[in-house]
Amino acid sequence: MNTQAETPDHWMRVNPRPNLRMVRGEGSYLWDAHGKRYLDFIQGWAVNCLGHSPEPVRAAITRQLEAVMNVGPALYNAPALELVTELARRSGLDRAFLGNSGAEANEGAVKLARKWGQRHRPGAYEVITTLDSFHGRTLAMTCATGKAGWEDAYPPRVEGFPKVSYGDVDAAARAISPRTVALLVEPIQGEAGAVTPPRGYLTALRKLCDDRGILLMLDEVQTGVYRTGPAFACQEEDVLPDVMTLGKGLGGGLPISAVLARESACSFQDGDHGSTFGGNAVCSAAALAVLTELAKPEVREQREASARYLAAALQRLAERHDASLRGRGHLWGMVLPSDRAPEIRDRAFDAGLLVNAARPNVLRFMPALNVAHAQIDEMVDLLSRVMRD
Repeated sequence: MNTQAETPDHWMRVNPRPNLRMVRGEGSYLWDAHGKRYLDFIQGWAVNCLGHSPEPVRAAITRQLEAVMNVGPALYNAPALELVTELARRSGLDRAFLGNSGAEANEGAVKLARKWGQRHRPGAYEVITTLDSFHGRTLAMTCATGKAGWEDAYPPRVEGFPKVSYGDVDAAARAISPRTVALLVEPIQGEAGAVTPPRGYLTALRKLCDDRGILLMLDEVQTGVYRTGPAFACQEEDVLPDVMTLGKGLGGGLPISAVLARESACSFQDGDHGSTFGGNAVCSAAALAVLTELAKPEVREQREASARYLAAALQRLAERHDASLRGRGHLWGMVLPSDRAPEIRDRAFDAGLLVNAARPNVLRFMPALNVAHAQIDEMVDLLSRVMRD
C-alpha cells in the first residue's frame, strides 16, 4: 500500500493513510479519485452497517434536512424522542442520552457511574475494565482502555480504572473494593481482534455485580446494532446491563451514539452532562432509519444468511492457511500463524480489498450487515491470492 510520507497541506497527521482520496461509495464498494474500485470489509470501522450511502438512510436524512436540522440541546426534536423510545424498547433499558461518538458515550457512562457511586457507594469512583479493551480516545477513555501503554500516553493519567484479564470472572471479583462503582466490559473485544469470552461470562458478571452492589456497564459501541447477530450482543446470554453504550453502526454512517441505562442507574441532575450536537434531528433520523430497516423480517433473514455464509467462508479460508477464527455475526478476527497481518492488509489494499490488521497476527473483518454472498466470495478469492502469494 502506497502510504504517504507526509500529510496533505493543513491536514494534522495522526495515522498513516494511502496517498489517494475516496470519492464514491455504494453498498460494499468504494471508488477512489482514479476510478479504482475497492471491496470494503471495514466499512468505516463497523460504522456503515447497511453499506455505503444506503437508500433508507439517504431518504430519511433528506426528509429531515427539509424540516429542521438541529434545534440544540435545550429543546426536544421529534426524531430524537422517537429514537430514545425505540432504543429503550429494543434494549429493555429505561432511558437514553444521545451523543456523537462511542468515546463520548463511554465517557458519559463513566460519569454516570461516578454520580451513582456518590449516592449509593460514598467515596467510590473506580470502574474496573479489562486488559486489551478499547473504550475510546478521550483523555479518560485512553486510561480506561486496556491497550498496553495507553493510560500513560498523556500524563498525568486519569485515575480510577483498575484492569483485569478479559473473560476472567474471578479476577473481576478480586478487583472489587469499596472504591468500585462499576465494571465496564465489551461483550466481544472488537479492537483486540474480535476476542470472544467464555460462554456465560456476561451472565456471571451480572450475578457478580448484583451480589456486590455495583453497576454492570457494557460497551456495545462496536458489537451493538445487530453486528454480532441480535440487536445487542448481551442478548446472546439474555443479560440486561445497568448501562449500555452504543455508537458506530447506530447512525449507518452518520455520527451518533447513545448511553442507555436502567432507571435505578440514572443519577444525573440538571447541568451534570450535555452534548451540543448530541441527538440532533438529522443524525437521529438516520439512526431511526437504520433500526427500522434492520428490523424488517426480510432484512433479518438476509442478514442471518449472510452471517452464516461469511462464517463458513472465513473458516475455510483460515483452515487453508493454518489460521484460526473467532467472532460472531459480522465481526470476525482471523488469527494468523505469524505476524504478517499488516503486510497482508497492505497487499490486499493494492488488490482492491479493504481489511483491517487489528494486531500483528490478526486480520479483522467488519463488512456491511447486508453483504451479499457474491461479495463474500469475491473477498475470499482476493484474500486467498494475497495470502498465497
